[in-house]
Amino acid sequence: MLAIVLRLAAIPGNGAEQSQFRTPESPAVPRINGPSIFGVRPGSPFLYQIPATGERPIEFSIKGLPAGLKLDAKTGQLTGILQGAHEHLLILRARNVRGAAEKKFRIVAGDKIALTPPMGWNSWNCWGGQVDAEKVIKSARGMVASGLINHGWTYINIDDAWQGKRGGPFNGIQGNDKFPDMKGLCDELHKMGLKAGIYSTPWTTSYATYIGGSVENPEGTWSKPTIPKRGNVNKKILPWAIGKYSFATNDAKQWAAWGIDYLKYDWNPNELPETQEMYNALRSSGRDVVFSLSNSTPFTNAPALSKIANCWRTTGDIRDSWDSMSRIGFGQNELAQWARPGHWNDPDMLEVGNGGMTTEEYRTHMSLWAILAAPLLAGNDLSTMTPETVALLTNRDVIAVDQDAAGKQGDRVSAEGPIEVWVRPLADGSKAVGIFNRHPSAITAHVDFQKLGFPHAVKAKDLWQAKDLGSVNTPYVVTVPGHGVLFLRVSQ
Repeated sequence: MLAIVLRLAAIPGNGAEQSQFRTPESPAVPRINGPSIFGVRPGSPFLYQIPATGERPIEFSIKGLPAGLKLDAKTGQLTGILQGAHEHLLILRARNVRGAAEKKFRIVAGDKIALTPPMGWNSWNCWGGQVDAEKVIKSARGMVASGLINHGWTYINIDDAWQGKRGGPFNGIQGNDKFPDMKGLCDELHKMGLKAGIYSTPWTTSYATYIGGSVENPEGTWSKPTIPKRGNVNKKILPWAIGKYSFATNDAKQWAAWGIDYLKYDWNPNELPETQEMYNALRSSGRDVVFSLSNSTPFTNAPALSKIANCWRTTGDIRDSWDSMSRIGFGQNELAQWARPGHWNDPDMLEVGNGGMTTEEYRTHMSLWAILAAPLLAGNDLSTMTPETVALLTNRDVIAVDQDAAGKQGDRVSAEGPIEVWVRPLADGSKAVGIFNRHPSAITAHVDFQKLGFPHAVKAKDLWQAKDLGSVNTPYVVTVPGHGVLFLRVSQ
């Protein structure tokens, strides 16, 4: 572990008082955002929405468009099917009356998907068991109207409480009264350029007491059980246990027929037999489905599970508070060995915009998740966001760290008192450096960049302000707000 020389000097006052609305608005001239790499399996349906900001209308074009794909020049939606394993090098282009932009983009048709951490939204933190189809569509429209879609936010994921009885052509779980037309819902999301996610569990009964992926009879019939004391959850006692008969293949076929793109598979502890069974079912479904495990994957199981899951929860459920977020986020050190393109440690969903933390604390939340190469799944009401919340979720420089093509998770390199320094190596040779203050009051820190492998003065960019700081000498003296962060991109 690298040591960072820090000199601490507490400054009176609460850090929240120093918060400022720092993310600049996107310019009218086009800018193409999002990752520079995208993975797809040959023969699977392809959907990619080019994420671009700028004054509308924007006309899109692509140089090097491979056979099997087509582009809608007005919407920026790229669809089709690629045949055969191959890497395709493209140049994405966007033009409006204000100017033009282009970006190099690599499509890897092969065995892996989720080559960068998934970005999207999940219903649980906002709606819990009250989720319904109308709320999901409302959230999707909010993702589009707010411009989140133009920064790479993609997945609209339905959590627990959608499940009805088994039936249909595959005897898979059908939507309940709140979700009468799952195929129509998925189609509507896809037309917006978004993707659809769903929830299930290998238990007989989900946490919210809906039907699970296994049952005690071969027909798949299930009735809501009498719920025992909460202490039985996670102890492999029915109803929270694996049933005699698994319907993983049935459910995967049904999800593929609807057009599902993401699965949150939720039980505890996450173990290999159930994971392998669902992985095989999803791979046989004919559709690329991001496979996300929840919750609290045992550390001893990570070597095996990380080979087949795209994401796996490393913790229990997050809450919308500084104590919960900071305990989870700063507790992710030494997990980087398992993360790589296609496979990501998941410290749980984002709470940004839910109102339980200050702007500085939410900024810390986003910065830390970006350094951790974590999936970014918003958990707030996307239809009622304040401009400040939108700005927190659409900072292109912060998102670029999370979506970096090298896929290397960052880690803590120094902790002295309440100041922690976390560093993530990036594909272009630069490093993302987060200087975090876990104290509620502002603190002045002296950071020695030589300890990070930079022998000379560095070039630095403040990512939240989108401001080039020019050449920065070491030690670098900075005042970090209470519960806040200075988030830099540093290069020689």
